[in-house]
Amino acid sequence: MLLSRGGLAFVGHRIRMPAGLARWQMPQGGIDTGETPRQAALRELREEIGTSRADILAKSRGWFYHDVPEEIAQGIMGGRYRGNRQKWFAMRFSGADVDINLATEHPEFDAWEWVSPERLPELVAPFMRGLYLDVLADFRTQWSARRARGLVEFPNPADFV
Repeated sequence: MLLSRGGLAFVGHRIRMPAGLARWQMPQGGIDTGETPRQAALRELREEIGTSRADILAKSRGWFYHDVPEEIAQGIMGGRYRGNRQKWFAMRFSGADVDINLATEHPEFDAWEWVSPERLPELVAPFMRGLYLDVLADFRTQWSARRARGLVEFPNPADFV
């Protein structure tokens, strides 16, 4: 979860996603053999959005799990996976917007923006909403630290069922 100095979250518009599914998502990716979750998070940030201008603020207390629809398991994931087990990191972006470059070696996003973290569940594919609510809850202190008290209302999970 890449956060701006003002507590907004980075969200990218995915190039490849089945028709009818929301295409916005935060950067994420796999852990390579011999790599720690922390190393993987920083590598994925470089590979997906072309920057390493970030400082790790926190890591998730545990692992998050979610299943993916069959069309994604067979399509984008090549039939090798049916879901994900993820360790998340909250990071503070230390650069300027010009330091973000989506024209990476293997582009995954074609657009990006900074959004209020509480908007994330409405922007992502329905199968990822529960995951995002869990990540938001785990990192609430990090994303709300620089926001005015009382102005941010945490989303109600029932609104996304």
